[in-house]
Amino acid sequence: MSLFTYDEKNCKLCPRECGADRQRGVGVCGNSTPKIAKYYLHPFEEPCISFKKGSGTIFFTGCSLRCVFCQNYELSRAERGKTVSAQELANIFKELEDMGAENISLVTAGHLIPYLLPAFEIYKPKIPVVYNSSGYEKIEALALIDPFVDIYLPDVKFYSPALSKRYTNRADYFDVAEKAVKFMANKPLKMTDEGKMLSGVIVRHLVMPMAVNDTRAILKWFKEELPESVYLSLMSQYTPYGNIKQFPELNRPITAREYQTALNTAQELGITRLFAQERSSSNEKFIPDWDF
Repeated sequence: MSLFTYDEKNCKLCPRECGADRQRGVGVCGNSTPKIAKYYLHPFEEPCISFKKGSGTIFFTGCSLRCVFCQNYELSRAERGKTVSAQELANIFKELEDMGAENISLVTAGHLIPYLLPAFEIYKPKIPVVYNSSGYEKIEALALIDPFVDIYLPDVKFYSPALSKRYTNRADYFDVAEKAVKFMANKPLKMTDEGKMLSGVIVRHLVMPMAVNDTRAILKWFKEELPESVYLSLMSQYTPYGNIKQFPELNRPITAREYQTALNTAQELGITRLFAQERSSSNEKFIPDWDF
């Protein structure tokens, strides 16, 4: 696949292709250059990611998808964080490594890919690099950072165009995410004997209130279209947050029945590489305090 040439004066990095001049201002994503709101050893990722000492997680601000219910709402709207240079970001990679991080995890970095590459040129971590994504990505952009990524951790949020339109104003979400995740699924699976992931893919799906049918469709697609080496993380942590006043169905956590239906569907489909969550994960206490 040929890599496209990024033009920061006419940004078309993400599927929105808003054409922003990022030398003068921000695009739909809310950023012109990298800003981060927090980095630390994160203990609450999937067991093979957090493993023993925690994932060295870097939370970038801004987002091209902008879900109304985002649990990191202030970050996705670029209301928090501080700007970092390539050298400062490379220093953070090294600092997290020295702290004992199991990996370096880049959270919501798709709108910043060309600005991250110089940091990897300065310092390539000796531990796995995780790319944590909304799934709403262009393959051409992913190809730029793919040589530096060991583990992909994408969401597949919606199957229904109506749902994705309602919650993100993007009816094309699944069409885009399907292609992106299939590209990511080319990463080979490598695990240590102890169960730490060194390379591979984990697809996350957050079960949403009143959306079990959408979950069923996503799980069927997952089973039929992705390699058996790909893990599924079926998440119960939906917490009412963000700008959801006009969406009454989102003003509650999911029920035990909704999550059990999702688990039953995964089991009926024969999905064996599966991470499940305790329903107690639906709690604002798991949302980090931002700005370091």
